[in-house]
Amino acid sequence: MMLAGFFFLLLFTDGNSSYSRCSPLEMFKYLNLSKISDHTMVRPSRNESSTDITLEVLLYAILDVNEKDQQFVSYIWVILRWQGPDIHWGPDDFCNITWIYPPSSVLWKPDITIEEMIESNKVAESPYLSLSHSGQVYSRTNMVVVTSCRIRVYKFPFDVQSCNLTFKSYIHSVDEIKLFAYDSKWNIKWSLLKMTQTEWLFTNLTISRETVENFDTTQTVVVYTITMKRRSALYVANFLVPILFFLCLDLTSFLISDTGGEKLSFKVTVLLAVTVMQLILNDILPSSSDRIPLVVIFCIGIFGLMMLSLLETIVVMRLLEKDSASQANKADEDQSLSEDCGDKVGKANCGTELKNRTPAVCNVSVDETPSEQLSKEDNSSQPTEEFNALEKISGELKEIEKTLTQVLHSTKEEGKPGYWTRVAKIVNVVFFFFYVTAVSVLLSVLFILWNE
Repeated sequence: MMLAGFFFLLLFTDGNSSYSRCSPLEMFKYLNLSKISDHTMVRPSRNESSTDITLEVLLYAILDVNEKDQQFVSYIWVILRWQGPDIHWGPDDFCNITWIYPPSSVLWKPDITIEEMIESNKVAESPYLSLSHSGQVYSRTNMVVVTSCRIRVYKFPFDVQSCNLTFKSYIHSVDEIKLFAYDSKWNIKWSLLKMTQTEWLFTNLTISRETVENFDTTQTVVVYTITMKRRSALYVANFLVPILFFLCLDLTSFLISDTGGEKLSFKVTVLLAVTVMQLILNDILPSSSDRIPLVVIFCIGIFGLMMLSLLETIVVMRLLEKDSASQANKADEDQSLSEDCGDKVGKANCGTELKNRTPAVCNVSVDETPSEQLSKEDNSSQPTEEFNALEKISGELKEIEKTLTQVLHSTKEEGKPGYWTRVAKIVNVVFFFFYVTAVSVLLSVLFILWNE
């Protein structure tokens, strides 16, 4: 090769020789890169040794994290470095040219792929490579990578996710290609500086190198683990806070009177509003989650408490209705008793006329029967028909006296609440304290679990 360079120097000795040797085209001809050659077909190595590939990944943007489809979409820059031992030149011989940029089709490239990728790269690859005078080859590629990632939404919307990008060779074993990671803290600083932070905040990038078995072939893989945290402020403002507002409305509904149907309709409306929020949540969270997310427990817990509150309102209204029905029946009985008393008072007046007509029974009292009075005067005399009538009227007067006593007693108790009304008030107070305690315990436990 040096002999060919010397012959090339002797060939161009005129004034244009310096210009010809500084031309990239002459450099390509010198390196035999102007056409497809062995450099394209054969993996560069010496003495059947392996080719060392250094991998560097820069994360430029997190485009999307699809919880429903378990997909992670990122925009990355991939830089590959390897040594071509058969491609080099002296910079002093070619006007200090140290770098050239041949087409990617004229040099061998490693078959590096991402194991988790489920869609092809959506960005056109660079058509050129970078080649240094020492034979170092650089390949820079921009990629929009759609990969499968296990999204764990147990702590949604306060979750932290980690997705892997595993780089490996398609077919080459560890004896042919060895992958090495270019580990530098500058990668993380550069990503944090250049990245446009959207819903997800990039927090860390870790690199690991492993040797694995793939289809009876031992290969080296480099795993980049991207850690990110969700911005939860929007979900708190648009989802969690409205549900807490509905919960407060349900608490204030205890101040509404139970006698009408307004309280029942109000609670049903609030319960339906929480149901709508649950339907929205169902569209966000994946159905393949192995654990019930805390936000689902939050919604189910509040929904369950509201349902219990609704059932308690129905029971209280039933008790009040039962009490009002018993009071209505008592009023009907009082009215019938008053009518009976009117009839019996009329009969008593008839009895008074009979007493005026019969002087022998003028001293008949209400407490003593006519037969008792007659027995004091004359035990041997027999009661007449008038005496029997007076005895009957005297019994009716006792009955009237007893009925009037009951009416007066019921009139005194009329201003006090009934038995079932008192029971309904006790149920309301007990359930209110239970409701507040259950809500406090639920929110406290969820707060602790979300902040573990």
